[in-house]
Amino acid sequence: MTKETKQDRARSKRFAGQQDDEQVILVERQHPVVMRRQLIFGLIILPVVMLPWAYATGNGYDWVLYTYWLLLVGILVLSFYWLRTWVGWYYSVYVLSNTRLMIVKQHGFFGRAVNELALSNIQNVNYKIRGAQASMLGFGDVTVETLSGSKPLRLKFVHKPAKMQQAILEVVRRTT
Repeated sequence: MTKETKQDRARSKRFAGQQDDEQVILVERQHPVVMRRQLIFGLIILPVVMLPWAYATGNGYDWVLYTYWLLLVGILVLSFYWLRTWVGWYYSVYVLSNTRLMIVKQHGFFGRAVNELALSNIQNVNYKIRGAQASMLGFGDVTVETLSGSKPLRLKFVHKPAKMQQAILEVVRRTT
């Protein structure tokens, strides 16, 4: 039994708007570290929401029932906030096919932005890893420059950016 690689799984994927002769080479998400701010914010807010509940239950006040509701609402709002963040991360992907590079960015539950660049327009691909956290966790930014000289396309928080850069360059070499 052979081990299926990430690229093999990517080749079997299909997406909306995919052309008949188009083959998916690589599908990548941003590194999960992009969700750190929302996680830290939630972990700071949770004790603030729990404070009235803990105070009321510890002292036996009459408004304990209200604090239960406040705690429940706070946890539900926080869960919704984290779910929205996770959905945005999960459905935001970088898709490399044999004809184009696509950036699909999910904004909340219902917003989505898609940028695409034909491989024939790619002139140069660079990557940059900034800081200790990025070095330790293995993420960085990949910059794709175009022949038209327009603003470069930036893939942010890419896990293993050198691998992504090499994959893009390899596909560009094969298509030209």
